[in-house]
Amino acid sequence: MRNLIPSWIRVPVLFFIVLGTVEFFVDSGNQPAFVKYPAVLLFLLLVLFILISIEGIVGSLENVMFQKLDPEAKAKFIADRNKSVQLDWLKKTYIKLLGSKPIEQEAEIILDHNYDGIKELDNDLPPWWKYAFYISIVFAVVYLLRFEVFSGQNQIEEFDTELAEAQVAIEAYKKTAKGLVDVNTVTQLTETADLAAGKNIFNTNCVACHMADGGGGIGPNLTDNHWILGGDIKSIFHTVSEGGRSGKGMIAWKAQLKPLEIAQVASYVMTFQGTTPANPKAAEGDIIVDPNAATEGAEATTEETQETTETQIDTTLQAETPAEAINE
Repeated sequence: MRNLIPSWIRVPVLFFIVLGTVEFFVDSGNQPAFVKYPAVLLFLLLVLFILISIEGIVGSLENVMFQKLDPEAKAKFIADRNKSVQLDWLKKTYIKLLGSKPIEQEAEIILDHNYDGIKELDNDLPPWWKYAFYISIVFAVVYLLRFEVFSGQNQIEEFDTELAEAQVAIEAYKKTAKGLVDVNTVTQLTETADLAAGKNIFNTNCVACHMADGGGGIGPNLTDNHWILGGDIKSIFHTVSEGGRSGKGMIAWKAQLKPLEIAQVASYVMTFQGTTPANPKAAEGDIIVDPNAATEGAEATTEETQETTETQIDTTLQAETPAEAINE
């Protein structure tokens, strides 16, 4: 088997097999493993050196053994080696695909054309060319029927479909990847683990200005419904991330906290609403009420009013109805 494949093919093939195996098992992200990890590059160079050394050693042993052979054995060895290196099977396959006549049979296909001693051979088209042409015809027919007769998706439609699928996949991924949150996608976190993490961040970075109970000190009171820069989750996220008012507000925390951590502490800040701190600071800013909460409260008040009215009507009717009618 070794004599059938020359060394200039064996060494690269074995080296690239090792290279592919290393790239498959070594996690290097978007970079090749031998670029990201110098140790991998040194290993591959060592493997290449070993492969070349093996070929050299085997070749040297063959030469030593060759010198010990008798003349007849040497001639046979040389003939076998030359025959194996020539790769006759590849040459025969090429000639078959070429479809040309051997030189000994060219007399059978010489045409009468003769120009200054130059004659023309009536060779057929190469089989590979003809088969490729036939395949292109079949492909053209299938393509015509698929996209022109049966209205298959063209490239633009396929792109739009794949783009829509990608957008859906991205949105689904964002729902599970909290670390990708930003001011446009942030929502109030209500899980115990997130609020506990937010409390820890608040106690580490915020109590100096807002107090542990949110009553306020240097910073404003977080328990009332007065807000300087907005009291919804997006506004609080933006304030923590980008900082407060220029020159007199708090610093921007986006350099110290990750987006998920900002979302956690912003959600924890919202839990102070309606609580009673020990020493509340005077209200600052404007009264901001969640419009959704206001709507829900108005609907609840309306329902309570309707129920009260209906109860009063029923009581009035019963009072005005004669006792005889009730007994009947």
